[in-house]
Amino acid sequence: MEVMALDRAGRLLAAVDRDGPTCIWCGRTLTGLVTPTTEHVVPRVKGGPSWLENEVAACRRCNSARGHTGPVEWLEECERRGWRPDEERLHRVLTSLVEAIAREGGRRRARPYLDAQLRRLRRRRPESARGTGRAGRSVAG
Repeated sequence: MEVMALDRAGRLLAAVDRDGPTCIWCGRTLTGLVTPTTEHVVPRVKGGPSWLENEVAACRRCNSARGHTGPVEWLEECERRGWRPDEERLHRVLTSLVEAIAREGGRRRARPYLDAQLRRLRRRRPESARGTGRAGRSVAG
């Protein structure tokens, strides 16, 4: 089954299956009153496609509050609010989108925006955080 052929509801289910049933931005579990929505990591107004590689599950509150704010800027705002954004998931999705664009072509407008977001995300991540999980602390110390 071709991933790009999924409708919005199908992409939301696939994103939840891929990433787990939590909001990427606040970390709340997407059940009951916390309704999951499809969140475009690279906003459509910035050239982001409606592909699974550019979509994650987010709660309605976070999706609405983010608007067209850049993903790394919103990640930092979520941290300021005391929420638990999933930086590793964001990095994984942005990297996957780069690969999908390279494979599928097009999306000329999204490429510089995506590159800038990945650079900004890399600057946030201390070297010890790469591959050690969310806390960013090395066990070997």
